[in-house]
Amino acid sequence: MSVRVGIIGGSGLYDMPELADREEVTLTTPFGEPSGPYVVATLRGQRVAFLARHGAGHRIPPSELNFRANIFGFKLLGVERIFSASAVGSLKEEYPPLDVVIPDQFFDRTRGRVSTFFAGRGMAVHVAFAHPVCPELSRIAFESAQAAGARAHLGGTYVCMEGPQFSTVAESKLYRSWGMDVIGMTNLQEAKLAREAEICYATIALVTDFDSWHPDHENVTVDMIVSNLTKNAEMAQRLMAEAVGRVPASRNCSCGSALANAIITSKESIPAETKRELASLIGKYVQ
Repeated sequence: MSVRVGIIGGSGLYDMPELADREEVTLTTPFGEPSGPYVVATLRGQRVAFLARHGAGHRIPPSELNFRANIFGFKLLGVERIFSASAVGSLKEEYPPLDVVIPDQFFDRTRGRVSTFFAGRGMAVHVAFAHPVCPELSRIAFESAQAAGARAHLGGTYVCMEGPQFSTVAESKLYRSWGMDVIGMTNLQEAKLAREAEICYATIALVTDFDSWHPDHENVTVDMIVSNLTKNAEMAQRLMAEAVGRVPASRNCSCGSALANAIITSKESIPAETKRELASLIGKYVQ
């Protein structure tokens, strides 16, 4: 049975006990090492690949994550869809801790992160990113969250900040004035790379705190977040299992052809080494 679905476990979600018939797969990529081995297993009748984003023991901070290696590894495994869990702060009163938000937009506040496979590879590629997550996968995630008993919200904007420090009050209030919904440190780069890899991607944002804007919750602390992470982890496991069980056999979206009209460089001008190393991404277009 081929591996069709990928799961990225965020802060607090480092494993899923329901995964059966496990095997660890260690991969190397043209972009270095992923965060750790992929756990390839069976979940709700589907073969899935699970990756703990921050590695064993949560040892890799957001700015040091090798996003390219993580997503490329999923591509090598044959994954076509990724559900990504992310701990976030809420920028709205109506999204209290322990709620689940399925964002449909991102706003970039990171600095200097590489979020393309094609930098330094001798080719120019411009994928459409107006709608940065897969609508089909996001709907499945939302319905699965409801089925798992979560208070869930479909849509909203995820501010991706650099970190590792939390927001100042001034920053938090500014994001609120812009109409942003939640804030985290990881998912934007994953979404961009998944689009370049023609993989459907959806964020499952698990609210742990009110960031720093809330007058009753001004100081975001690790203790506060860890307490809510523990509660969120159980929900996330139920939600992910439910979502995997609902994934249809075929895709009904445009994610699988994101590169079809995105490669600007002529085929004959693309370096042979790039064609070889990135064959899993561009092979069907530049042979």
